[in-house]
Amino acid sequence: MTKLLSPAPPTPARAGRLRPVTARPRRTGLSRLRLLAWPVYLTALVWYLRTQGMAFANDVVFLWLIGALLTAAVHSGHGRRGFLLVLRDWVPVMAAVWTYSLLRGYGAHTPWAPHWLPQLRADEVLGFGETWTVRLQHALWTPGSPHWYDYAATVVYLSHFFLVFVLLAVLWRRRHERFRQLLACYLLLTFASFATYLLYPADPPWLVAQEGHLPGLTRVVWDVISTSGLPQANSLVENGSQFANDVAAMPSLHSAYPAMLLFFFWPTARPWLRALLVAYPLAMAFTLVYGAEHFIVDIFAGWAYAALVVFGLRWLRNRRTRLIRERADLAGCRTSPSLP
Repeated sequence: MTKLLSPAPPTPARAGRLRPVTARPRRTGLSRLRLLAWPVYLTALVWYLRTQGMAFANDVVFLWLIGALLTAAVHSGHGRRGFLLVLRDWVPVMAAVWTYSLLRGYGAHTPWAPHWLPQLRADEVLGFGETWTVRLQHALWTPGSPHWYDYAATVVYLSHFFLVFVLLAVLWRRRHERFRQLLACYLLLTFASFATYLLYPADPPWLVAQEGHLPGLTRVVWDVISTSGLPQANSLVENGSQFANDVAAMPSLHSAYPAMLLFFFWPTARPWLRALLVAYPLAMAFTLVYGAEHFIVDIFAGWAYAALVVFGLRWLRNRRTRLIRERADLAGCRTSPSLP
């Protein structure tokens, strides 16, 4: 973990970033004590998972991620400076995540009823008369006996709760400017989706089935988790049903985040990484449809939101860079001496 989060050697040191500790520290009691940072952190994490269960909520995952960054700062010998830089860059991010977690539940209490018929009809058209969720579950799902692909789908689904944060942490240590760019995409995409949940609350397929508008469906991921006997840690902010939102389905953030990663990393990614970037959104789309978590049109909407956010911010960034360059060229022309 420390190696993963260590700054890349070719990158020059910049203000506001952790610099590698190049001088060999003198062997003191404090320098030896910092070697215990990772063992203490990992022991606490294992204890938490065993007593509280797996954390599927953004706020819990985020707390442990910040703890890992602070631990890396201590282990690397950056001390108080490392703590301050972690807190400076990540506490505002966590505040935004907590705000979203708290506000998300209010989308379930809008004065207008949730929508489900347009999504259902669109999926029936795409499925030639029957939704693909019903087709896939009838063909692949065995109640009480999960298959290997059910466990694979569960892993893909749960990656939604931590993968973006892990990538942000890596970029924060290695390419700080890219960290800010991905963070801007993540926050804008998240809150744009939240605004849509308020304006267009939408039922997912499993809830439409419970209301009798679809044949009986199973939430595959959560059934696999309960069959496996894995406990689930409660969110720190979503303490109670008043913060739950079962009608935040349009657009699908589970599909939007993988598409965001695809669009964001594609221009600079190597061929093998591009294959993974394409495979991840497709695997997530299959998981969401098969698991009755989203209609296909919810997924398409998530992809569209991701494209608008990533390409829109990239266009604004390029436009700003071009304007700055044009102003610098204009200023250079004005100050350059005239030829005789």
